[in-house]
Amino acid sequence: MIADEMAVFARVVEMNGFTAAARKLQVPKVRVSRAVAALERALGARLLERTTRRIALTTAGRSILAHCQRVALEVEAARAALQPVAEGAQLRVAIDQGFGRLLVAPLVPRFLERFPQVTLRLINAEEVTDGAAFDVELRSDGRVAAGEVANSLGTPPMILCAAPNYLAGRALPQSPSELAQHAMLWAAAGPDSVLRLAKDGGAVTVPGTPRLVAQDLTALHAAVAAGLGIGALPEFMCRNGLAMKRLVRLLPDWEVADPVELTAVSPADRAAEPAVRSFVDFLSANIVPALAGAPEAPEAKPAVRKAS
Repeated sequence: MIADEMAVFARVVEMNGFTAAARKLQVPKVRVSRAVAALERALGARLLERTTRRIALTTAGRSILAHCQRVALEVEAARAALQPVAEGAQLRVAIDQGFGRLLVAPLVPRFLERFPQVTLRLINAEEVTDGAAFDVELRSDGRVAAGEVANSLGTPPMILCAAPNYLAGRALPQSPSELAQHAMLWAAAGPDSVLRLAKDGGAVTVPGTPRLVAQDLTALHAAVAAGLGIGALPEFMCRNGLAMKRLVRLLPDWEVADPVELTAVSPADRAAEPAVRSFVDFLSANIVPALAGAPEAPEAKPAVRKAS
């Protein structure tokens, strides 16, 4: 099968040699050589320049390498899908204090019930930054390093909302420019971040300096609920507050212009492991529905005065 041959070619390039690739694949070296030769015949092009000490990609080899790497990942994933999760499998999952803690942590008991043979260790994302090994990390900053595989988990809709006690006695903003008159709170990695809102294909930057910028979404939500200002928060965090009228949605015709995409990232050599694949599939099945926007609810009508 040409897919198997493409996967072998990708492994030869990754391991920088036929012997190392054969050892990694746990097959005889001659089988690896035959697979690459068969791929070259099928494509009608030489893919590797071989010497006694090293290999080098030809122009044709460079042009198809990315395709072969993707096929290799799919082949490994397909094989892993047919393998049961081994008893005593160890899984290290890195979560941050934002989406990771909010979305992954509540799912842990259900995952362990579904896969009782897995031993799960939750680690802080900061440990990964410091070099700690991991099997899966939930990221929202778009980082995917060389040798890593990312699976998209969706994009959380972000909305503007505030508590009725903050809005009491204040004019409701009717446009993004009027947000300059309010205390603004939003999530970001640094104090120099900006908040942009989009509508009808155009985007504007919210004026003014935010009163609070926080990476911890739980702390941000608590500040909004306490009436400290208008916050840009994930919609799924606000559903209960909106339904109970403890929060009010503002500028519903506008959306946050730069939403984050959540990804589950794994080292390439671990991505196809049954335990890792099962956990990522579990996240996809449970997080994606949670991120879907809820049906539009009637807006609360706090007692506010009109601008004079």
